[in-house]
Amino acid sequence: MSEQKVDTSTIINNGLKAYEEKLQEKERQEKEKRKKWIVNYALFLIVTAIIVYIFPSTNQFKYAYALGEHWGYEALEAPIDFPILKTEDELKKDYNDLLKQYYTPYFHTDTEIINKIEERFTKGSKSNEARYGEDYTLYIKGAIKKVCDEGIISNKDNDDIERIGITKLKILVTPKDNKEDNYYVETDIKKIRTEKEAYNYIIENVPNNLERKIVKQFNINEYLRPTLVIDEEQSALSKKEATMSMSRDKGKIEYGRKIVERGEIITNETFQLLESLKYELENSQQDVSTQARAGQAICVLCILTALFLYFVLFRDFYLTKRRMIFVLGMVVGMCALTAYVTNLSYNMKELTVYIIPYAIVPITISTFFDTRSALFSHLATVLICSLIAPHEFEFLLLQILIGMICISTLKKFYQRSQLFKTVGIIASIYIITYLGLVLTHAAGWDDNDTMVLISFLINAGLLLFSYPLIFVFEKLFNFTSDITLVELTNSNNPLLRQFSEVAPGSFQHSLQVSNLASDAADHIGCNALLARAGALYHDIGKMANAIYFTENQNGYNPHSKLTALESVKIITNHVSDGLIIARKNGLPQQIQKFIESHHGKNPVRYFYNTYCNEHPDEEVDIKEFSYKGQLPTSKEEAVVMICDTVEAASRSLDTYTDEKINNLIEGLVAVQLKDGAFADAPITLKEIEDVKTILKEKLKNLYHTRIRYPELNKKKD
Repeated sequence: MSEQKVDTSTIINNGLKAYEEKLQEKERQEKEKRKKWIVNYALFLIVTAIIVYIFPSTNQFKYAYALGEHWGYEALEAPIDFPILKTEDELKKDYNDLLKQYYTPYFHTDTEIINKIEERFTKGSKSNEARYGEDYTLYIKGAIKKVCDEGIISNKDNDDIERIGITKLKILVTPKDNKEDNYYVETDIKKIRTEKEAYNYIIENVPNNLERKIVKQFNINEYLRPTLVIDEEQSALSKKEATMSMSRDKGKIEYGRKIVERGEIITNETFQLLESLKYELENSQQDVSTQARAGQAICVLCILTALFLYFVLFRDFYLTKRRMIFVLGMVVGMCALTAYVTNLSYNMKELTVYIIPYAIVPITISTFFDTRSALFSHLATVLICSLIAPHEFEFLLLQILIGMICISTLKKFYQRSQLFKTVGIIASIYIITYLGLVLTHAAGWDDNDTMVLISFLINAGLLLFSYPLIFVFEKLFNFTSDITLVELTNSNNPLLRQFSEVAPGSFQHSLQVSNLASDAADHIGCNALLARAGALYHDIGKMANAIYFTENQNGYNPHSKLTALESVKIITNHVSDGLIIARKNGLPQQIQKFIESHHGKNPVRYFYNTYCNEHPDEEVDIKEFSYKGQLPTSKEEAVVMICDTVEAASRSLDTYTDEKINNLIEGLVAVQLKDGAFADAPITLKEIEDVKTILKEKLKNLYHTRIRYPELNKKKD
């Protein structure tokens, strides 16, 4: 009885000890998880500070409005004191009034032109002089001399003067005896003639002894040219002095005064107030206040915290330093581009933020992560950028819609043609949605809308660069895209061709495993392409000693000359040999994990059992007969491990009945579960059951019995 009590207490103590060890292990794991969260959140905090630093340092006016529309925001009060700017018409009127009152244009007489006019007339009039007499040439010559000396002005200069309403101008006079003492003489504009007026003057003042119709035959208009040339420098200086006193504003709005109420229709007066505030904010270069900076930091931190919580709650396995640097780098890059283009757009009005290809974020992240993570990352990016970009509602509507369309059309990015189709769809959605916004606002079409449409087309063109960017990110962050996986699963891949030649049996086994793993992975919702690629390469280490593996033997078994310990070393080395071959051939890290984990730490039971039977009295360490790999850390690796074990073991069945296939799969997976092979993989028991179901169906189809064809009876002669 006492012995039974001792045994019972020992059992209880051992149970309590095991329970405490489990609690300690769980607590250790929780501490490591919290430490990982803290480290990653610190990275998010650093990125918040970087983004706030990137934000434009000057105030911006970020409201969208148009004359005659309803004000779609909360009531707006003046954030600063600012002057009310005059309208363009008012400025133009004030400008012209000042010019009319104070401006005097300056001209000088071009004596060379006068001399040329006289010379040309003297030569050209000889025939008419011989025909009509000298009196006509003397009169015309004198008249031309008179109008040239008084001044002939060009039509353009005359129109400019008349448009302003100027009545006086100044002409430079150079005395004949002293060329250095030049001075300007103010002249009435009525005394100055244009070419047409000079011609009319000569015709109308013909003496009575001469006939006017004969004078006209001398073609006087061919000789007349402007003799007064405007002095650009002196006239510009006069114009500047005349308009120096002109003011651009017509009043002042004080801080806190209400400018417009929510829902109020924007009238001409309100529109001018908004334009004045916008001009003041964008041109005053007044630094953003500390209060505004704090608000920006809070908004950015809340958005990034929401993104962080998504990864913590739904994608904890992505919370690695490398992956988070990539995601946050994309966010910071887009924010920096938005800030840079926004600053440029103040001086280059034709430049808009819509030229930035924001869809690159969901394209690249969905390629390396998943569509859900891509959508959350895109939302975080455009929400932060909306704090910088003008017209935030319009910006958010367009960018969120584009992100959704992009993720939907590029769910499986396997081919380059998919990107071209997606780019075309994105450009179309941009344009159609923007046209809808224009119609909604009913503001009419203008040049700015045309530039926005051009920006959409440039945006779509820049999206094509996401294809080479994916390749760059693969190398920088050691990622693996679906495009690379497609290339790796191509049977013409040099490494696969070598595998099929050196170890044909192992290659055929890998092909079968890849087919099984692909179907099983697709059924439980994980990356079927990754599972296929990992399965194709999981046994490439067998190329180093192909003949030592059953599937490559043709009647000769070299293990017959080796001890169990020697044999097991060769067998288990195919994992380390596979890693060497993979690194030499540049296989991605994700594929190398399949090589390292497809056997995990499982023992090679054939040689372990053989050795135990040969040495019944010896205590055998099973670790000496086990693989030195790692346990699967992803669903895809777990699926490949199951498929590899099942496919290899299925070849040993003497008959392929439903019962034997079911028992084989159930037994093998049960052993793996008992050994803790999936302890580090995020695969559930339900998903393992689904994998078993798929394998049973596939193996039954693969090994189904075939009918025997009857022999053809030979006819007797």
